[in-house]
Amino acid sequence: MTIAILGVGMMGEALVSGMIDAGWKPEEIRAVDTRQTQREAIRDKYGVFVSADIAETVEGVDTVLIAVKPQDLFEVIEEACPHMKPGCLIISVVAGVSSATIERHLVIDRPVVRVMPNTASLVGQGMSAMARGSNATKDHVAQAQTIMEAVGKVVVIPEKYMDAVTAISGSGTAYLMFVAESMIDAGVMLGLPRGVSTDLVKQTIFGAGSLLTQADEHPTVLKENVTSPGGTTAAALRVLEDRGVKAALIAAVEAAAKRSEEIGRSQAS
Repeated sequence: MTIAILGVGMMGEALVSGMIDAGWKPEEIRAVDTRQTQREAIRDKYGVFVSADIAETVEGVDTVLIAVKPQDLFEVIEEACPHMKPGCLIISVVAGVSSATIERHLVIDRPVVRVMPNTASLVGQGMSAMARGSNATKDHVAQAQTIMEAVGKVVVIPEKYMDAVTAISGSGTAYLMFVAESMIDAGVMLGLPRGVSTDLVKQTIFGAGSLLTQADEHPTVLKENVTSPGGTTAAALRVLEDRGVKAALIAAVEAAAKRSEEIGRSQAS
């Protein structure tokens, strides 16, 4: 299987790196980027073919993965589509743009799979959700899943849930970084050196995430396991409840989902 990745910014490069680590040969991967310095960096680091010419890059490949900004998506599709071989799969990791919107802009009908990854893909621990367009088959989804599993885990969902996925996992790493930042600052305010506070928070969040994924228990149970009656954790959780942190997080996720929906509507018009 060969692939052309159109746009090797943060997510595009993460995919190149993950695929190479997963055993893909450099000659199976092609890439496009408008920035000469980035093209040279990707070529030197991974040994893959990199060009500024979309038509040249997509010709003959099995899969075209589009990782550009939403405002550039349709221009890229218009340039790439006529040069793709019959049956070439299009994978879009462009936030907020539905597979139906992409399909309407295709010069020739192509199978489309829409994917919402997150930035943990940079370290091979990403969470991606994917939904197939009207022309995509289960085999196309499996093809896309093989690619995205190079940078983490994958779930396949109906596309109607994609705005919610964007709000939970797509934007979710930012929420957790906000929590980490707050905890680090709290440690400093309590007198810890910033480096020590940072190390404590990093490992605590990593360990909590590992516990959550490996333990066969609900987060509520895991939270109660560390909450002794009248203890320090109980005192902290009482403040979080009093300050409405849970309600604020739910509202934040709802706002992200609403914004994703708005972006989708604006791209569809």
